[in-house]
Parts: sequence; C-alpha cells; structure tokens
Amino acid sequence: MRTRRTERSNRSSRSNRSSRSRSIVLPRAFYARSTLTVAEALLGTVLVHRSPAGVAAGMIVETEAYVGEDDPACHAAPGPTRRNEPLYGPPGMAYVYLNYGIHYLVNVVTEAEGHPAAVLIRALEPLDGIALMAARRATGSRPVEEHELCRGPGNLTRALGITLADNRLDLVDSRLVLEDRGLSVESVSWGPRIGLTVGVDRPWRCWVTGHRSVSGGRSRA
Repeated sequence: MRTRRTERSNRSSRSNRSSRSRSIVLPRAFYARSTLTVAEALLGTVLVHRSPAGVAAGMIVETEAYVGEDDPACHAAPGPTRRNEPLYGPPGMAYVYLNYGIHYLVNVVTEAEGHPAAVLIRALEPLDGIALMAARRATGSRPVEEHELCRGPGNLTRALGITLADNRLDLVDSRLVLEDRGLSVESVSWGPRIGLTVGVDRPWRCWVTGHRSVSGGRSRA
C-alpha cells in the first residue's frame, strides 16, 4: 500500500512548523474512522504534551496500526482485559502502556466504541521544547542528535515526558492533544510492522518517506 500527499520539503522552516497561530486540536471525529486511514492521516499532525516541566511537541512522521481481536499483535487479541480496556472505549483517547517493563508507548484509540483498535505513534520530528526533550533524553556525555530525540516510540515518550499517568487521557481535551498546524508531508510509505513476533505479515506501518526521524528497521521499543 502506498499513497502520496501534497509535497512540502522536510527542510521547511521551524518557525512555520512550530507556529501555533493555526493550531486546531483534532476533533473526535478524526479518530472515529478506519484505523489505517487514521494511521496515515496522523502523519504531519503534532503531538503536544503539557507537563509541569514545560511544553514539548513534535510532528508525527511514523505510525503503526493495530486492529481488532483478530490481529495477533494487537493487545485486544486475547479479548477484553483490564489493561486493554481503553481500546474498547471511545475514539480519541490515549492508550499508554509499559513495554517490556522499560519504555512507555503512546497510542491513539480509533474506530467506534466497542471495536478495539489503535495507532501507535512511532516517531516525531521535534518542534517545541527541544531543550527539554534533550534534557530528558540525556545519557552519558554524548548529546542526542535533534533528529533522534523522538526516533522510536519509547524515545518519544521519554522526550515528551509521557508516562502511565497519561493513560486514558482524552486527546481532544487534556494536557495531551494532537493538533493540526496546517503542515503537510512528502510522500508516504507503507510496510510491515517491526519489532514483533506475530502479525509481521501485515503492512500496517506508515512513515514519511526518507525522513531522518523515522525509526526504520529498529525495534518497536
């Protein structure tokens, strides 16, 4: 599967990309659609987290879809549980979980209530609060390159300060939202989900073609 959007260079000025003058929080109807449709539509939107430490935000450049109880890689595969309950709830909610006891991963719930599905946000291009992101990601003496700050789903939650405390937040009206800032992206590519042992045959990962912040062949975590 492959499609294309109106092109804009990845070299667009940060002043344009970080501007909030045209920011619109994505409405619930945005999420109440086919998960694959939402996975692609999220590219170019901006994930914003407002925490006591400050605001951090980045443009989504990579996503991954998980759809229903018949998807062996989806957390809904075993049926309803206390952990996966948000997947069965209304669209436009955050589903945050701890992966392998190491990384927090943030997903957006999609489709109609009762139809468990979500999109994992895999990578961002940093826009706002870059110094804060760098401080959160700092390890050892070598600074993390800007394009790597939110490269990978575990890295982006650490950079933005997203934790289990953000699980079940309403992405339409909370400290964690997704915004339309009028940004467009270059061509979009689709391919198999990565870092999995099941459901690897489904080409449900999409990304901004050639973007440096895309996690590529790295592990899901």
